Amino acid sequence: MRILVTGGTGFTGSHLTRRLLRQGHQVVALDIHPGLFLDELRTLGALVLIGSVTDRDAVDKAVKGCEVVYHVAAAFRDLSLHKKEYWMVNVDGTRQVLEASLRHGVRKVVNCSTCGVHGNVKNWPADESAPIAPADYYQDTKYQGEEVIQGFLEKGLRVITLRPAAIYGPGDPGRFLMLFRMVRRGSFLMFGNGSPHYHPLYIDNLLDAFELAAASDKGDGQAYLIGDDRSYTLTELVGAVARSLGVDLRIRHLPFWPLWVAAVGCEFACKPIGVNPPLFRRRVDWYRQNRAFKIDRARRELGYLPKVGLEEGLACTADWYRAHGYCSE
Repeated sequence: MRILVTGGTGFTGSHLTRRLLRQGHQVVALDIHPGLFLDELRTLGALVLIGSVTDRDAVDKAVKGCEVVYHVAAAFRDLSLHKKEYWMVNVDGTRQVLEASLRHGVRKVVNCSTCGVHGNVKNWPADESAPIAPADYYQDTKYQGEEVIQGFLEKGLRVITLRPAAIYGPGDPGRFLMLFRMVRRGSFLMFGNGSPHYHPLYIDNLLDAFELAAASDKGDGQAYLIGDDRSYTLTELVGAVARSLGVDLRIRHLPFWPLWVAAVGCEFACKPIGVNPPLFRRRVDWYRQNRAFKIDRARRELGYLPKVGLEEGLACTADWYRAHGYCSE
């Protein structure tokens, strides 16, 4: 098939593009950023188009001739972005992709949202019926992007939404890299008691879910939470990262609230001078918010089964970080 992956040069999109290419598909990758993997993807045979999902002509060109569209592109937690840009990408961009898909007769669109639309989970593990309670503008606009879908379903377009948990794996340049680097030192500062739950999702497990969603005759208009087999406390997660690195880790506990106050101060100090704060509330909320979900609907309706466990996934990620100099001794 000819398949489009929006956000195709990013972490998640590039992994999906590689898998589809290995399966013999023709893949178009649309992304506004060249990304770390541009040359590799082109060498493997992907048609990489540099453009935004907010650009109608760029989206139309990318979608034309495609049978399946994986919509992965998103404005993601960049404090330098104005709120309007989040809306343009995550809501209007989703509308552009759906309009082009309808216009060109795409068989199926798989929309990538986020488990974050449920916010801080009060009663965990939560399923898809949990309250929608986005905690920031990224999460809010991702849910608004989901809301756009309904009008296209009524016109006959087949769309299914996945809400991934915390994606990680080889090539991840973000939160997990920061966690690995903090653990590598052998002494980890845990702000709070380390009991909040965090739900990881290894990248290969997410790719399985993408493919199942595209192939399924069920789920049109539905949203599915996608994660690894279970969530872990922060203490368990940090310990598992230490084992993947072969580090004898000491965890030191400090109170959470002074860190949160410092994050507020850092945000307000940096905003007038246009600098991204090194410390901000969304980052420190990691120490206190629960992210724990049930994946029963995806198991039952899509046949989803997370095959890669935490220890294996972290080991593969640690090997990649070492090999590429991100987490060297």
